[in-house]
Amino acid sequence: MNYVEILIRTILSVGLLLLIPRILGKQTLSNMTSNDFVTSITMGSLAANLAFNISLRSSYLVLAIVVITGISFLLSFIALKSRKMRSWISGSPTVLIEDGKIMDANMRKIHYTLDSLDQALREREIFNIEEVEYAVLEDNGRVSILRKEAYQPVTRQDMGLLLRAQTFPVELIMDGKLVEDNIKLHGLTRESLENELRKKHKGKMLADVFYAVRGTHQQLVFDFYKDGIQQPLDRE
Repeated sequence: MNYVEILIRTILSVGLLLLIPRILGKQTLSNMTSNDFVTSITMGSLAANLAFNISLRSSYLVLAIVVITGISFLLSFIALKSRKMRSWISGSPTVLIEDGKIMDANMRKIHYTLDSLDQALREREIFNIEEVEYAVLEDNGRVSILRKEAYQPVTRQDMGLLLRAQTFPVELIMDGKLVEDNIKLHGLTRESLENELRKKHKGKMLADVFYAVRGTHQQLVFDFYKDGIQQPLDRE
């Protein structure tokens, strides 16, 4: 019976963990603030006990998870409404470099070391600190960087080149299956896809296509089940 109970509790635990991000919002996953960090650690501990610790009643653990979720949701709502509370609940960004100068007082206050700063810069492909105008440690622990103007990459606008309008890419075929909603929504048909496919790749049919997308400049890109690569790099 213990095996059956653990199986049921584990399924319940996983189900709750999948449900919670939908309640708290995608920000919980993409932007781990102080509130989200505390919530995730607590939830992980409670979910693990719910799954395997049969000495604790499952109803108590479920209740605790529901309460923690409610508190986190309430704190997120308060942070959304009040800017003052937001900085206390979620934290606030810290300037690490300003006007090219390292703010050592700010770094000491948050216990952030020069080694961590150097690592964050290298991860952004910056090996010379003199290239940095501003660096900010965000609430989620990532470092945002603004390079000095002399070290910023050249854009098409800087070069005076023609700027073309872009659209969001639309997936038309996924795993070999037509995404009918996307096709209809953007005024396409199966026949128009087949015509474009024949123009670009003679002898190919839609059944050969693994993935198809309409790109940012309205171009159609097809990827096939058989890629024709004789010696792939990954041979697992």
